[in-house]
Amino acid sequence: MAKKIRVLSLDGGGIRGIITAVVLKYIQEQLQRIDNPNAKIGDYFDLVAGSSTGGLLTAILLFPDNTKSAKFSVEAALDLYAKKGDSIFNVSFWEEIINPFGLFNEKISQRNLERQLKEVFGDLKLNELIKPCLITTYDINQRKSKFFCSHEAYTPLENFYVRDVCRATSAAPTYFEPAKIKSLYDQEFTLIDGGVYANNPAMCAYAEARKIPFSKVLHDTQKIDYPDINDMIIVSIGTGEVLKPYTFEKFENAGKIKWISPLIDILLSANAETVNYHLSKMYESLGPRNKRNYYRLMPQLRNASPEMDDTSKKNIYELIQAGLYFIDQNRKTLNEIAKKLVKYK
Repeated sequence: MAKKIRVLSLDGGGIRGIITAVVLKYIQEQLQRIDNPNAKIGDYFDLVAGSSTGGLLTAILLFPDNTKSAKFSVEAALDLYAKKGDSIFNVSFWEEIINPFGLFNEKISQRNLERQLKEVFGDLKLNELIKPCLITTYDINQRKSKFFCSHEAYTPLENFYVRDVCRATSAAPTYFEPAKIKSLYDQEFTLIDGGVYANNPAMCAYAEARKIPFSKVLHDTQKIDYPDINDMIIVSIGTGEVLKPYTFEKFENAGKIKWISPLIDILLSANAETVNYHLSKMYESLGPRNKRNYYRLMPQLRNASPEMDDTSKKNIYELIQAGLYFIDQNRKTLNEIAKKLVKYK
């Protein structure tokens, strides 16, 4: 029997990636229950895509152990956010004085982020990740999207240190400076967060999967090469739905500065919603069985902050609670996903 291609897509959202990790942790626990007590999410997907915080999660989930299987469980990713999030997003008192609210410079120093990425990933290279991946960035010098794909990193020209890839996909405008990184061939790129065009990278993941000879890349003759939509299971996870309204009265005479923050919020949400619309309609056109193979998991933020850099203990607690509430309300769907991941392992 041919095995469907299992695709995982992870939205951007800064510290709100905690919600994604909580949802993935539950799915991983179901995999451990029904298939393997040592199951790790990275071993149950054939392609993982991520933007910004989702790109960072992608790299953690696909980090290799000595046997070329996934090294880290989802708990490790959750631990990274909960324990190191504050040092990554920390804004010192002095920086706050000279750069109030990020108006004159990027809001957060990249030094803490780069130090943590070096500590987590060391000298791991893109082509050493255990499965095909797609991590989004945008090249502000060449003015075009730049995708990092482990399955295409055959040569030093397309190969990079994973820590640099994560630095680039995390370079959200107004939060971090652009990332200036080099390939192993020494070609230089100036990159920002791919969330500016694909905060929900699920459609990018679908397009990428269409051109991959999975049986060869994964060394599994039962996997389908160059799959079409009938051959894919797509699980797309968001970092919390932002429902903050913007009234006409508040923006009737708003200038550029007043529009900056709302505009970023609106663009990120609109992108995610549009991708979901397209994929939903594509899957609705399929037969009764295959149309149920697209899952968009978007928890409500509930009491958590929509801010991507709120690393207060209270907000981290609320983000975890938002994820747990979603699990409680969607247990049947999440259990169904786990069963399908095992079926096409």
